[in-house]
Amino acid sequence: MENKLMPKILLVDDESDIIDLIKYNLEKEGYLVATASNGIECLQVANSFLPDLILLDVMMPEMDGIEACVELRKNKLLQGVIIAFLSARSEDFTKVAGLDSGADDYITKPIKPRLLISKVNSLLRRSNVNQVLKNDKISLEINREKYIVLSDGKEYTLPKKEFELLALLFSKPGNVFNREVILAKVWGDDIVVGDRTIDVHIRKLREKIGNQYIKTVKGVGYKLKL
Repeated sequence: MENKLMPKILLVDDESDIIDLIKYNLEKEGYLVATASNGIECLQVANSFLPDLILLDVMMPEMDGIEACVELRKNKLLQGVIIAFLSARSEDFTKVAGLDSGADDYITKPIKPRLLISKVNSLLRRSNVNQVLKNDKISLEINREKYIVLSDGKEYTLPKKEFELLALLFSKPGNVFNREVILAKVWGDDIVVGDRTIDVHIRKLREKIGNQYIKTVKGVGYKLKL
């Protein structure tokens, strides 16, 4: 599998030995890993790296993890990112504060590498691998593991960019993704002709899976219909 298709993880901790150990084990699993040593650096790296998952310590200099999590949730480029605290702070009030700040999970250190990998796999699988949207009018399923899409019972294998675009819209059904976010998350540093590129891919998706799933919000971007 190409590296570009592997989930990206941002690991944030002020202890270098913990960073080294966890990074080593995540990379062994094939994940792409970036690191940061405090909250401010986390925000900077996240904005350019655009991770799928952030493992975030609580107690750090410069800016703590809870403050960083609040700021991350305000960043439109990071819509859909999974945030899990990985901290030695095990008090209930710290866990509540972490989850209230916008985190998806709270993992207490110390944790064995294999168990952490299992948690990471579970978080990414729960969020990205098998997503289903059903109501009285539509039925759509996206499977990132098999790289297939099921639309009203029909199976489609999409080109990479079309699949990633649909997966992005699927990460937050009903939320509008503007063109800046779509270009950053789907194309990243790849050379892009312009906004027309997005329109062409949306048109191709509609031709393949049907017009009923993707709504155009004029002057803004696109969203997945609920």
